[in-house]
Amino acid sequence: MFLQILNWRTLLGLLAITIVTGTVFYSNYLSKKIENDERKKVSIWAESLKTKGTTSDPSALNLTNIISNENYDIPIIETDEADNPTGNFLNIDTQNQKKITAFLKERIKEYKALHDSIRVDISNDPLIYNKYYYGDSNLLKEVRYYPIIQLFIVALFIVIMLITISTRNKSAQNQVWVGMAKETAHQLGTPISSLQGWIEILKESPLNQKMAIEMSKDVERLKLVSDRFGKIGSAPQLEPTDIILHVTNMVEYIKRRSSEKINFRIQTHQQSSVIAPINPPLFDWVIENLLKNALDAMEGKGAVTIDIKSNLSQTIIDITDTGKGIHKKHLPQVFKPGFTTKKRGWGLGLSLSKRIMEHYHQGNLYVKSSEVNKGTCFRIILKNNAQV
Repeated sequence: MFLQILNWRTLLGLLAITIVTGTVFYSNYLSKKIENDERKKVSIWAESLKTKGTTSDPSALNLTNIISNENYDIPIIETDEADNPTGNFLNIDTQNQKKITAFLKERIKEYKALHDSIRVDISNDPLIYNKYYYGDSNLLKEVRYYPIIQLFIVALFIVIMLITISTRNKSAQNQVWVGMAKETAHQLGTPISSLQGWIEILKESPLNQKMAIEMSKDVERLKLVSDRFGKIGSAPQLEPTDIILHVTNMVEYIKRRSSEKINFRIQTHQQSSVIAPINPPLFDWVIENLLKNALDAMEGKGAVTIDIKSNLSQTIIDITDTGKGIHKKHLPQVFKPGFTTKKRGWGLGLSLSKRIMEHYHQGNLYVKSSEVNKGTCFRIILKNNAQV
C-alpha cells in the first residue's frame, strides 16, 4: 500500500512538473511574441507623433489619431533626450495626480527596468531627439503571470488528490480495524461460554469454590474484553458517568496486578465527583492501556499520578509516570499502529486508545510532556457537552 501511494505521488509530481514546465516555455514564447509586437506598436505611435508635428496634411493627422486610438493598452511616455517628460503620454491615468511631472518620472523609472527606450530624431541636430518609454500591456502581464497561476492550480489539484487518496486509505484501514475487532469478539464468544459452563460445574464441589470464584473473575474480564472489541466500529452510547469513581476503580484493578514498589496517586483538586459523558467499557480500555503503558515504562518501580480536573466545558485527566520517557524522535509515532519500543506487544494499545477518545468520545488523547529517564504525561480531554 505504501509503495502504491508513493507511486501515485511520484506520478502526480512528474505530471505537475511536466505541465508547469511546458506552460512556462510556451508562456515565455507568447510573451516574447507579444512583447515584440508591442514594441512595434510603440515605434509606430512615436513615428506618428513625429509626423503629426511636421505636417498639416489632414489625412496624415487622421492616421496619427487612428494609431493612437488603436493603442488603448500600452502605457507610453515621451521624453526629451534628458529624460524629461514632454507632456505627451498615452494610457496613463494622471487624473488624481497633483504633481504630474514627478508622477511621470516615477513611471519612467519603472519602464526603464522593463524595456529599452525607443529613440526618434526630431531635427537635423543629432543631440536633439525624443525618447519613448513604455510598460507592459495587461495582456502581456496576464501571459507572464499565467504559469504562476497554473502552478497554484496544479498544486491545489495534487493536494486534493493526495488528501482523497489518504482519506480512502484511512477508510480502508479503519474497515480492517473494525473487521479484526469484531472477528476477535466473535472468536472469544465460544471459549468464554464454554468456560462459564465449566465454572458452574466446579462450583458444585465445595472444594473448588475458591478456585471457581477466581476463575469467574477472569471470565468476566474476558467478557469485558470481548465487549470492548465488539463495540469497535459501531456508535457507542455515551453515559453521564462519575469519572473520579470510574478511574479509581480501574486504578484499584491495575494496582492489584502490579508491583508493590509502584505508588499510585489520584489527585482530584478537592472535587468529590466529576461527571462527564463516556462509554464506560471503552473508556476503561483507554485508562487501562495508559496505566499498563506507565507500568511497562517504570519496569516495576516508580510512581503513577492521575490528575483529574474539570470545568464547565471539559474534563482533563493527566496520567503521569516516572518511567524511562519517550525520545523526541519517537513522539510523532507514538500513536501510529504497530509502533512500540517494547520487546513484546503489537503496538496497538495507544493507537486504539486515541481512536476511542477521538472517534467515539469527541475528545482527545496526546502526549502532554515526556523526558527521557524522567517520565511521561499523557493527557485525556473529555468534552462535558459531548452528545450523549
